[in-house]
Amino acid sequence: MVATGPWPSQAPYPKHPFSQILERSAQRLPDKPALIGIDEKPYTYRLLWEASRKMASLLQREVNVVKGDTVAIHAPNCPEYAVALHGALLAGAKVTTLNPLYREREVEHQLDDAEAVVVFAAKALMPTVEEAKEHLPKVREVYEMEEIWQMIAGQPPEPEPVEIDPERDLAVLPYSSGTTGLPKGVMLSHYNLTSNIRQMMATGLVTENSVLLAFLPFYHIYGLMVLLNATLATGATCLVMPRFDPDQTFYLIEKYNVTDFFVVPPALLLLSHHPKLEQHDHSSLRFVLSGAAPLPPEVAELAEQRFGCTMLQGYGMTETSPLTNTSPLDAVRPASVGPAVPDTLEKIVHMESGEELPLGETGELLISGPQVMLGYWKQPEATAETIRPDGWLRSGDIARMDKDGYLYIVDRAKEMIKYKGYQVAPAELEGVVMEHPAVLDAAVIPKPDFESGEVPKAFVVLKDGQQATADEIMLFVAERVAPYKKLREVEFVQSIPKTLSGKILRRDLIEQERAKGKAK
Repeated sequence: MVATGPWPSQAPYPKHPFSQILERSAQRLPDKPALIGIDEKPYTYRLLWEASRKMASLLQREVNVVKGDTVAIHAPNCPEYAVALHGALLAGAKVTTLNPLYREREVEHQLDDAEAVVVFAAKALMPTVEEAKEHLPKVREVYEMEEIWQMIAGQPPEPEPVEIDPERDLAVLPYSSGTTGLPKGVMLSHYNLTSNIRQMMATGLVTENSVLLAFLPFYHIYGLMVLLNATLATGATCLVMPRFDPDQTFYLIEKYNVTDFFVVPPALLLLSHHPKLEQHDHSSLRFVLSGAAPLPPEVAELAEQRFGCTMLQGYGMTETSPLTNTSPLDAVRPASVGPAVPDTLEKIVHMESGEELPLGETGELLISGPQVMLGYWKQPEATAETIRPDGWLRSGDIARMDKDGYLYIVDRAKEMIKYKGYQVAPAELEGVVMEHPAVLDAAVIPKPDFESGEVPKAFVVLKDGQQATADEIMLFVAERVAPYKKLREVEFVQSIPKTLSGKILRRDLIEQERAKGKAK
């Protein structure tokens, strides 16, 4: 069964440069606050549009940014993020966004792989970028995000026009962790992004009257599109938080009458149990939507009781710009991520044969729609593995569907570890563990954790005659990766189960771990 959602088609989808979403809102609502900073200073649509055009002029004139170049942003959430993003797009560049928690080796890998020529970095992160820049000859300039307003003050208000092919030219190049090594660049075109914004608007999730609260990071496709750019496209207002803080969250919801609240399960769990929740008025909320990781039913039920509004889930991938599924606000089904958004087709197929399965059976979810990526950056083999010859995207997620097209995510075929909404690639951590001089072999799996969802656990084989403690291995890894990727447990074993071709049988280790948990 090929399923579609309940919303009417939004075709034909617009084919224009992505930054027109900001231009049109600036024309309609020039004096309305688009973004409000953590200092509660408002930034109007007119201000952001004018600043973005001046930034494009600066990039063209001072750094010679041309069509096809890559501009990187390495910063926590801030209003300047929108200026750097849309300024780069107007100059003809594509934008790659980096996790602010990345260490030097991770920053260097992404900037090198994405071929970045300019980097916007928060002041606190400049040392990491400067260290990486020593090995990156293509990086011509590094700018401090906090200096953006002074930088553009004397710039011409009109950049040189750039001809954009919306369907083929890349707008953003976010990196998505895979199970076969380091993160891969996901090629999203201007058309992919404008289409997904149109699909999102059709569901009613974000409207011109919405007030949003953004602590979900803009470097991640969820925060970048569902919060930052959906705001700019609809004419909504978004409160920008550089990091998650429960007390500040409650304060801002009450003061600004936040209507649309987007979260990830760990944050929702913490907020739902927070003793100060009852002390604040949150009656302005239309809904709370959880995404990026599975939401335990007991957490959803508790959140609905505590917040007193509709609780729903959404589903998507970096490879789908990201939104593919959510529920109508008046037709939510517990445990479901909802039906497909407009003009998105979905089907469940057999994991091995790829043949379409009857309704209700469990298999791999396949997706088709205008929001599906062009492919993986410089990785044709990975692209061919993910996008079938018939154009359907393999999600890597195991799911089932009911008769009305509501989707239920059952498990992940990709073996990704989801720690507090962050994606952690087992293969990447295995590579780091293997760098330890005492380690012969290693495998990393997800271990269930009530608070975090999953945590990385390593099985380690030591070399003959070598010694190391679990704490030593965990510290070794922690010094080389972002904090959310750290190992939380190490178990020493005699051997790692593998196939004849050498592939780690993580599923065997996961089953062993589950058996241990049941035995306790």
